[in-house]
Amino acid sequence: MGLVAKDDGWRIPDQTWERMEPLLPARPVHPLGCHNPRVPDRDAMNAILLVLRTGMQWNALNATGICSSSSAHRRFSEWAQAGVFEEFWRQGLLAYDELEGVEWEWLSCDGLLGKAPLGGEATGPNPTDRAKKGEALPPLRRQGRPARARDRRRERQRLPAPSLDAREHRGRPAGSHLR
Repeated sequence: MGLVAKDDGWRIPDQTWERMEPLLPARPVHPLGCHNPRVPDRDAMNAILLVLRTGMQWNALNATGICSSSSAHRRFSEWAQAGVFEEFWRQGLLAYDELEGVEWEWLSCDGLLGKAPLGGEATGPNPTDRAKKGEALPPLRRQGRPARARDRRRERQRLPAPSLDAREHRGRPAGSHLR
């Protein structure tokens, strides 16, 4: 049993599911007919919509008990390729037009890419933005070293080569052990 044990408001309502289900492509038949039964379409759609609404990672679905992450992602890929989500959008737009009316002559489009609406500040910075070119070096620590290992390597590369005197060991000239 996962974290989601009952209807918690994230599940697709019956009325909505009745309109969505006919739009799904037919289930593929396994050639041998001997595989594990497929996850029900409704469970897979609940899992997909949970990921899309919250911005959670696919692998986090395993803890919810709705559907496994691999099943949900596989079904998402199948349905996206079949145009299911575009058809949901189209039918939703037509239903809204019927209820409220869309003023098509005044229609404009705008978009924004940003953090997931329920992600909040706890999600932290984007990890792919760390190594952009032209990045300022991080502030030094109290010991005088750069804060990150990568920057410590850079500092080592900038150090001057040791002098000949530094090669001497315990007062013996360099290379005297070879004689």
